[in-house]
Amino acid sequence: MTPKRIILELGTGNDLHGGDYTKAAIRAVQDALHHSSMTWIRAFGVDSKKMQVDVTIGVQQPDKVNTDAVKATLPHGIVTVKAVKGGLNVPDPERGDIAVIASAAVSVRMELPQQKPR
Repeated sequence: MTPKRIILELGTGNDLHGGDYTKAAIRAVQDALHHSSMTWIRAFGVDSKKMQVDVTIGVQQPDKVNTDAVKATLPHGIVTVKAVKGGLNVPDPERGDIAVIASAAVSVRMELPQQKPR
């Protein structure tokens, strides 16, 4: 059976000082997670460990995101994290600093039980 996407949540996060792409990414993921309340997990007796959670982080310098650190913040499921080119850097030339803005897409896929025809 092919897993079906059942949730797609989006979030944004930032690191206003210091240019920490991982910090911005984690904040974006947490923002996305806080938009969801997955009460159906308990209601339907779903094993949350079987959820496939795919996270995509958009930042200007994807190679500077510690994807393992982002992955460690997700509470449920089989998690994959990838960082891609996206987001936004806002330079502060007076201080030689940047504000990093990250975007996150958190997708949850699961195999759904087959419905019996009526």
